[in-house]
Amino acid sequence: MAPSVRPQARLRPPGMLLRALLPLLLFSSLPGVWCFSELFFMKEPQDVTVARKDPVMLDCQAHGEVPIKVTWLKNGIKLSENKRIQVLSNGSLYISEVEGRRGEQSHEGYYQCLAVNKYGAILSQKAHLTLSTISAFEVQPVSTEVQDGGVARFACKISSNPPAVITWEFNRTALPMTVDRVTTLPTGVLQIYDVGQRDAGSYRCVAATVAHRRKSMEASLVVIPAEESKPFHTPTIIAGPQNMTVSLHQTVVLECMATGNPKPIISWSRLDHKSIDVFNTRVLGNGNLMISDVKLQHAGVYVCRATTPGTRNFTVAMATLTVLAPPSFVEWPESLTRPRAGTARFVCQAEGIPSPKMSWLKNGRKIHSNGRIKMYNSKLVINQIIPEDDAIYQCMAENSQGSVLSRARLTVVMSEDRPSAPYNVHAETMSSSAILLAWERPLYNSDKVIAYSVHYMKAEGLNNEEYQVVLGNDTTDYIIDDLEPASNYTFYIVAYMPMGASQMSDHVTQNTLEDVPLRPPEISLTSRSPTDILISWLPIPAKYRRGQVVLYRLSFRLSTESSIQVLELPGTTHEYLLEGLKPDSVYLVRISAATRVGLGESSVWTSHRTPKATSVRAPRSPELHLEPLNCTTISVKWQRDAEDTAAIQGYKLYYKEEGQQENGPFFLDTRDLLYTLSGLDPRRKYHVRLLAYNNMEDGYQADQTVSTPGCTSVRDRMVPPPPPPHHLYAKANGSSSIFLHWRRPAFSTAQVINYTIRCNPVGLQNASLVVYLQTSETHMLVQGLESNTKYEFAVRLHVDQLSSPWSPVVYHSTLPEVYSGYYHLDQKSMTGIAVGVGIALTCILVCVLILIYRSKARKSASSKTAQNGPQQIPRTIASSASRTDVTKNHERAAENEDSLLPMIMPNGFLDAKGGTDLIINSYGPIVKSNSKKKWFLFQDSKKKKVEQPQRRFTQAVCFYQPGTTVLIGGEDSPSSPHQTASFPRPFSGTVDTEHSANSEGSHETGDSGRFSHESSDEIHLSSVISSTPPTSSSLTGSDSGDNPTTSKCEDPAVPSAAEPTPASVAQPSPAMLCFDKDCPV
Repeated sequence: MAPSVRPQARLRPPGMLLRALLPLLLFSSLPGVWCFSELFFMKEPQDVTVARKDPVMLDCQAHGEVPIKVTWLKNGIKLSENKRIQVLSNGSLYISEVEGRRGEQSHEGYYQCLAVNKYGAILSQKAHLTLSTISAFEVQPVSTEVQDGGVARFACKISSNPPAVITWEFNRTALPMTVDRVTTLPTGVLQIYDVGQRDAGSYRCVAATVAHRRKSMEASLVVIPAEESKPFHTPTIIAGPQNMTVSLHQTVVLECMATGNPKPIISWSRLDHKSIDVFNTRVLGNGNLMISDVKLQHAGVYVCRATTPGTRNFTVAMATLTVLAPPSFVEWPESLTRPRAGTARFVCQAEGIPSPKMSWLKNGRKIHSNGRIKMYNSKLVINQIIPEDDAIYQCMAENSQGSVLSRARLTVVMSEDRPSAPYNVHAETMSSSAILLAWERPLYNSDKVIAYSVHYMKAEGLNNEEYQVVLGNDTTDYIIDDLEPASNYTFYIVAYMPMGASQMSDHVTQNTLEDVPLRPPEISLTSRSPTDILISWLPIPAKYRRGQVVLYRLSFRLSTESSIQVLELPGTTHEYLLEGLKPDSVYLVRISAATRVGLGESSVWTSHRTPKATSVRAPRSPELHLEPLNCTTISVKWQRDAEDTAAIQGYKLYYKEEGQQENGPFFLDTRDLLYTLSGLDPRRKYHVRLLAYNNMEDGYQADQTVSTPGCTSVRDRMVPPPPPPHHLYAKANGSSSIFLHWRRPAFSTAQVINYTIRCNPVGLQNASLVVYLQTSETHMLVQGLESNTKYEFAVRLHVDQLSSPWSPVVYHSTLPEVYSGYYHLDQKSMTGIAVGVGIALTCILVCVLILIYRSKARKSASSKTAQNGPQQIPRTIASSASRTDVTKNHERAAENEDSLLPMIMPNGFLDAKGGTDLIINSYGPIVKSNSKKKWFLFQDSKKKKVEQPQRRFTQAVCFYQPGTTVLIGGEDSPSSPHQTASFPRPFSGTVDTEHSANSEGSHETGDSGRFSHESSDEIHLSSVISSTPPTSSSLTGSDSGDNPTTSKCEDPAVPSAAEPTPASVAQPSPAMLCFDKDCPV
């Protein structure tokens, strides 16, 4: 029966063995435990540069329990005192004269002081003593000719320690630096813009240190006349930035000098799309970038871009800035107290650039590994502790930028009453990652055992890390379940009691089972001809292989087809040639590996385009090799095919992160065989492709994938980066804006989170045009975009000084420049709309006022006419028409006879002609309150001119208006045939005015002249129409019987000049129509 397994407390690293169980017991029951008095340095020596024959002093002051003895080491060897070298009473080293005579032993080197008291010894950091030196000029200024208005550049370079300060002289006089168009760079470069005759002359540079001063050769500047008309010239960078490696906190200048017509604008950006630090960065002169107090975040690839103003003509130059940093600790060793035969473990982690080398010291001397003491990675493990292990231990990290040390004390507790070792230890394999370990209790003092510790490590290899698990005293078995597959492990057990630990048990070795591979191999794709692809791959690393690979499975297909072809190859194969493929086609390839247990996961599809069938003389694909330098940098190396005879002009490099957009091309020179990709994300897979090209065509390309490792710093391992935002969603909000929304990933605590949004058009190759936006919300409206353009968006979050990877990219397009949704109105649009609305309202108001004014004027004129009372109208001949005209009028009147005949009603007439309820009696029209409006808009205008059939009224009236021409017709009065009939108008009534449809007023109103009785106050001229058709006798005039005459209506107050008509002639009832264009409306 398998032993029962209980959940146990696990402590890692094993240096925590007794921290949880023993300290209180040890210190409460053991008399005479030594008290450790700290020994540390208050001052340590520092790097120094001195001139020959100068004195120098290196500080060293140690503090701790006295007596403390201080000695000095030079280059790791004890330094002897003499007349020029003395150790002062405070521990400092004094050298009275550094290299007084040539040929003497050099004082240059690395110095350290060693402080010792009765508890142990500690060693200080290294201090580098160097002599001040200066070399000859490596680069001298060169004479040059420049056109008037052009740019000139001089350069000089010199090596010195400390770095020399370089100034310039013009005609052997110090060049003034107050001129804006003249710039001097600390690197020894002189730039002159807008060159004129005043700048012609000789130039030289002066390099000076504390102890030396050098002058360069002179170079002349000749200014020649410029061309009268300067043609357009695209920007050209004549001096671009250079790759630089600087130390932390130094100042660096990246030069960028460009020419062109018009003068180009110079801008800077980073290739990794990160923002440039604006606090420690400024521009020198016309485009040089200076970064002061350089920090690690300033490292990267910087891009200088020269752009013609107002155009998209630009050129770029790039340079890599590498920042070196001295070592610094991120985890320090802690002092320990351990019983004899126990185990002590010190942990120490440091970081720096380049990566620091770790070593351990015991009482100031280096420790070497043996069977009992092991050093691996940055840990020190001491097994089966003996009294001699009681000492001060130091962890030292050093690189080219300096060294740093940290100390810890190991105190060994002595005890003779110890239990015997556990025995009958045996192991059994449970799975690919678990082994069951069992043992018997110690034969001696087993009742005093308070805990067991299980120790295990890999059996193969050197300096393998040992792990330890602490268990209670109530168990004699344990399953270790975090082992690597297909690996051998060694185990032993130690028993503990309050006074100490037992001896180690016998060692046992057991192996775990195999498992499927954890990751697929990295593949490389190249073509040797237009119809083949050579697939090659590297073996899977042992930690991911998890057994012996017995099979590789290759899958490939055309990108335009869905059918997949599968090949299975032996586990010893590392390349395969696919033949018989289609030229100029994109193929997708993936691979998976299998152990005896089964297949692992497949790689992602890797694309490769076969060459064109006509590209038989194109450059061959280079031999590509990728190597991760660290967790954020990949080294790309390649070699040209030795048998390739095609001419090449350069190389094109592309790369992309798995699932992201491709970056490139990066154009490289034919001499370049190495390129570094930096600013990458840890633990990501990258696809790199490289091809050679010439002026005819692109060559065959090489494709390869590689994965970046995880960062090794403790901070990176203990605090992993947060996950990226998810469910990123984009929606067009117009032709110039897109709305983004995303979700915040789940966190265990509610921290303040900020987000960065990356936005750029799809296919953008200029990093300076990428836009970065910040917000604390989970949504944002991105504005200022181009219409009908496809954009890509990604989001990352920032929390507690940590940044997540970028989210998956989302693509979305803005709307075309037409109305299709919501538009964003800017300030100018709103102002235009407001002005237009204001003008419209003003026009409406003016029109209303005009109508009101004219209405009042008409009412006033109408009321005056009514107040004049009935007037006697002289009888005149009202018609001059011939009998033919009268006959035509009779015919026209007959056509409308039905509509013209009045409807007889009690005490009056109903005028049906106008389509109204107008009732006319002997006194005039009567207005009904419930009258209805009827408009006749489509009658023949000719019919409107027909004289209405005569209707018999007892009286007629003429509303007289001065200056109006009227036509007067007569009819027989039924009451008094020989007298002029008239009737009074008691009020300003409304009569039918359809007969005046062609009057001027009708044209002005545009309504065919028809009005209902509600608009009667706008009518100033009315006539009473007779009810009977006119006769020939009724149209006779007073002077000539048959010839009608035309006269003007006279003022009622003036007597008429017309003669009375004969008694034999019937007296017509005068009817008047206005024909004059000045007739009031």
